[in-house]
Amino acid sequence: MSENYYKVIDGTRYDRGMLEIADQTTSGQGDGRISLDDSKKLLAAVADGGRYTDTEKQTMEYIRDNYRFTDEADAWFRTEIRKWAATK
Repeated sequence: MSENYYKVIDGTRYDRGMLEIADQTTSGQGDGRISLDDSKKLLAAVADGGRYTDTEKQTMEYIRDNYRFTDEADAWFRTEIRKWAATK
């Protein structure tokens, strides 16, 4: 993978694409929270490689700690990522 695929924050490597989705979906319009549609974009970014990597898990933890989700989006993402990861 290209180093451009990752973004390093405080010495930890994160998935750049996932962070860009979180940034894009929380800036500008709306209330600054990740919506259900935004959560679907995040899940698609995780699923693109066919498995839930440690880097993607760390990135989701970072996103959860630094961005806000709507209740609906949070519940949906948690359920769907568990279902998807269980098949891998």
